[in-house]
Amino acid sequence: MANQLASVVGRLLRRLRSSSSQSPLTPTQRSVLARLDDGGAATTADLARAEFVRPQSMRLTLGALEGQGLVERAPDPADGRKSVMSITDAGRTALAEVRAAKRNWLAEAVAAELDGHERRTVAEAAALIERLVGS
Repeated sequence: MANQLASVVGRLLRRLRSSSSQSPLTPTQRSVLARLDDGGAATTADLARAEFVRPQSMRLTLGALEGQGLVERAPDPADGRKSVMSITDAGRTALAEVRAAKRNWLAEAVAAELDGHERRTVAEAAALIERLVGS
């Protein structure tokens, strides 16, 4: 069951990513925007650790996002030698568009492929999966 669940969740994630493929953002850029939106401002080093990439790679990602006006840099209030990055309003808008594309695809797929009983079963399964990842 663990193998099947991991496989299905992986395919679902890939399908959700492809549903927002019209976005000019890379998956890493989307992930960084989401992290900044959910967690607030962060240093390059903190973001690199959270995303499991090298700081140099994160600097490139942040540079691209900054160039698009989706993130902004400010001095770190705790250490003026460092900078913190935060998401801009334009970044939130871009992230909202990506998230909406994913939700829309999923809602349409559920409506088209599943009957009422199956939708209830999926809702119950989602609650169980939520419990698994919450622990």
